[in-house]
Amino acid sequence: MTVGFIGLGTMGFPMVTRLLAAGHELVVYDSSAPALHKATALGAEPADCPKGVADRADTVLASLPSPQISQQVVTGTDGVAEGDRVARFVDLSTIGAQSAQHISRKLARQQIAALDSPVSGGVGGAEKGTLAIMVSGPRAEFDAVRHVLAVLGNPIFVGEQPGAAQTMKLINNLMAAATLAATAEVMVMGVKAGLEPSVMIDVLNAGSGATHASRDKFPRAVLPRTFDFGFATQLMVKDIRLYLSEASALQVPTDLAEAIGRLWETTLQTAGPRSDFTSIVKPMETAAGVEIDGRDPGLPSE
Repeated sequence: MTVGFIGLGTMGFPMVTRLLAAGHELVVYDSSAPALHKATALGAEPADCPKGVADRADTVLASLPSPQISQQVVTGTDGVAEGDRVARFVDLSTIGAQSAQHISRKLARQQIAALDSPVSGGVGGAEKGTLAIMVSGPRAEFDAVRHVLAVLGNPIFVGEQPGAAQTMKLINNLMAAATLAATAEVMVMGVKAGLEPSVMIDVLNAGSGATHASRDKFPRAVLPRTFDFGFATQLMVKDIRLYLSEASALQVPTDLAEAIGRLWETTLQTAGPRSDFTSIVKPMETAAGVEIDGRDPGLPSE
């Protein structure tokens, strides 16, 4: 099976690297010439447009930053839907259920199967091959590409309904956004009260207040003040907006999600779209007049 891959960004490039290392023949495309050159230097074959990938690969994977770009890549001029060889399209992007359903319908007209397969685990997971990969679409198509997805992480079949995996991913990311925001808020409160940040993290992780944020994100990116965990604020805000839109359409309560969304919109405005999402703590620090600094006081600051 020849595999195509579209989108060689922060998440896509390490996934391509793993697929090449596993021995897969890859045809790749990205609108960025430097990104395309990096992938071809590792042994991938370049294409000049999404259709060029779909002309030469049975299975086309994509990792793209927005619903609009995913739809353009699939249904736009020289898109995947126009490809001569492609049998299935696997979208690893987070684009929401409605966009996934739209893409599925468009591809079905060309007898191309669609799997919406958003991932969780960040850049570290992409590099290590430990991503959680949520997949929905035809079960037979999932079985056909499971061995490819297994190179990237743990593929979990959510259901046959198009868009189901997207809903699952939005639920996952809302939980991640909530726990990071809550951890940031309580850490600011504790520092304001005079507690040591590193001690607070140790206590949280030993008790019932432990979260992924306290176990991983804060020790790696907040306490050392590096803010480089590897996921952009603008992407988290995009996912929360998608969650709120889908929840509204389903007419379910969103009281907590709306409050969380406001915190992230503030972070987007103050820290900027390309800031690391651990920067959510910064506007809280500014409001409280404190800084969560877990660096060794005996070491020089950068």
